[in-house]
Amino acid sequence: MKYEDFVFKIPVENKYYNEDSLFVTGTIVKILDERKASGDNRIYINTNLKKGLPLENINKIAGPMIEAWAYEVFDDISEDINNEYSLINVEAQERLSMTDVVLQFKKQDRFITGSTDVKATSEDIKSSGKSPNITSFSRIRTAYIDDPDYMFIILSIKYKVYSKKNEATGLFDGIMEIVDYHAYDLKLISEEDISYNPALGTGQIQIKDIHYVTIVNRTAWEFCQLLDKKYLSSSRRSLEQWYAEAVRNKWIKTND
Repeated sequence: MKYEDFVFKIPVENKYYNEDSLFVTGTIVKILDERKASGDNRIYINTNLKKGLPLENINKIAGPMIEAWAYEVFDDISEDINNEYSLINVEAQERLSMTDVVLQFKKQDRFITGSTDVKATSEDIKSSGKSPNITSFSRIRTAYIDDPDYMFIILSIKYKVYSKKNEATGLFDGIMEIVDYHAYDLKLISEEDISYNPALGTGQIQIKDIHYVTIVNRTAWEFCQLLDKKYLSSSRRSLEQWYAEAVRNKWIKTND
């Protein structure tokens, strides 16, 4: 039994996919650029701590707060039906969903959906969030079979945290400031930038360095093949294990 011997279900995306992907990632960055330029790129954390926040551990709570901030930024824009970004709907996802927020745009006569995974990294902690787990191998591999136009966006947000004394209370307020951000389409990230961690379930797809990513042109089918290659090249995975996943998730055609 060889990988090449199977009859694969080959996803074919629509002809506008690459154009739409650039539109979504570019628009996300434009929205955050506008928010940063207006000075509304800070999260204020009021506490009764006399010495302020424990900055060395702030990354433990930063992720959910950055996700909530990003959701509110996009949601505020979508509430204006005439907004310049053509953002028409924003939906926060449940805790165990593959992504954090779904953005829907209307471009000309078609709708574009970007499922967005928010990743927060600290500017002050060198290794913070540098090589994050993105999603499970089987889950993302199946997503492109179920929907060849599935668009998985990684929104990488870098922040810094500092404390400032509140003159009215005499206490220190924590300030989490968004300082940089990038938006990537997972399907279009170069092979060299993607790694596979066999730990946890069917394994996790990771980005080697989320701050430095190269984008390439690639089809959904080419990405599925790349995912399979990463999986099968692991010393802890076999073709038999891949086949079991392929049958279970209907990646190949069978006689059953």
